[in-house]
Amino acid sequence: MITTDFAPGSPCMLDLGTPDVRAAAAFYGAVLGWDYEPMGDGEDVEGGMFGKNGKMVAGLGKLTEEGARPAWMIYYTVTDADATTEAVERAGGTVRVPPTDLEQWGRMAQYSDPLGGQFAVWQPGESKGVDLVDEPGSLCWTELYTSDAAAAKEFYGGVLGWRYSDMRMPGGEGTYTMIVPSGLPEERMHGGLMEVGGEELALAGGRPYWHPVFAVADCDAAVAAVRELGGSVQMGPENAQGVGRLAVCLDPFGADFVVLAEI
Repeated sequence: MITTDFAPGSPCMLDLGTPDVRAAAAFYGAVLGWDYEPMGDGEDVEGGMFGKNGKMVAGLGKLTEEGARPAWMIYYTVTDADATTEAVERAGGTVRVPPTDLEQWGRMAQYSDPLGGQFAVWQPGESKGVDLVDEPGSLCWTELYTSDAAAAKEFYGGVLGWRYSDMRMPGGEGTYTMIVPSGLPEERMHGGLMEVGGEELALAGGRPYWHPVFAVADCDAAVAAVRELGGSVQMGPENAQGVGRLAVCLDPFGADFVVLAEI
């Protein structure tokens, strides 16, 4: 369960890097019912914010890093981005963007874990994060596909203070690890991680990767919109016992995300 009190270690923000801002805005507007507000005027605006029912749900920006794939970046709340950066380096991670002030809004940094999975942190200022979570059209879960679950648990536990609980997946298909912020009860679990093979990591060139899960009212309708607008579906729609009806999707530029509806 993701909430907007944004305790340390919990997801608080996400943004999409894409080669075509306008096309991505139209795609997610149709699939998730989002509005898009560019940050500035004119044809050359390279980013803005997504909203749902007047509440901010995500950011959008033009992909500028050479060789980077279109993808969602998930940010986790920290109390001190500089201390987190030191912890990342001690644990063998890489600093991709050093701690940077974004005016009065907050302080951010981006990293890669030791196996290559990319993530970010947010030290709040006037902005604590997104305004809407855990409702249709908003973030409801985060998920890491990794080549080494034990190493990922050690790294993120040390850097973000997470604790974990493991569950066997149906059909004996491996173990799924639930993630809970330090000091919070089990019902505040906000994500999961899973060890997968090389085929499942091909999307990121063999490296681990995070993706967001968005709540939707109707999974099949969301999937139909994905396909109609040039996206594709990697898995589903299918029912997952105790979870809901879900599908793993790619937008037209290859950024991955999951849609999940209660059943």
